[in-house]
Amino acid sequence: MMNEVFDFIINSRKAFIQLVDSLTIEQLNKIPDGYNNNIIWNFGHIVVSTQTLCYVRTGILADANEVKYNDFYKKDTRPTYTVTAEEVAELKLIALESIQKIKEDYANGVFANITPFSTSTYGVEMKSIEEVLITTIGHDNVHYGYAWALKKGVERV
Repeated sequence: MMNEVFDFIINSRKAFIQLVDSLTIEQLNKIPDGYNNNIIWNFGHIVVSTQTLCYVRTGILADANEVKYNDFYKKDTRPTYTVTAEEVAELKLIALESIQKIKEDYANGVFANITPFSTSTYGVEMKSIEEVLITTIGHDNVHYGYAWALKKGVERV
């Protein structure tokens, strides 16, 4: 069952990467009227959020600063600088490599005993890494949907 969950996360991230790849760096950084973020922020947000939920909120890692780019894409942030093509490329790599690492750590029992926590978005206590990963699917796809809405805004130029 968990292999399917990991496969779904990877495949949905590949779809998000295709969306990112279909746009220019200017379009990725553009904040359309009526929005407070952009496509690359939504992509970066899923990249850091999954790592933070799996490793920091569960008590495996002590500090969210160990998650690269967390300060720029964590919850309640917004774009404050123009993201470069190099950063986009690195975020795309991390998007897939971080899930592969989580999958390996899952197989190796790293998440066997986690500290339960509630998400601020859904307010539901998560007591297992399986619950965290299933929530990740929903969270990733909410932001993928936002990115598609933003795409319509950045293409109207």
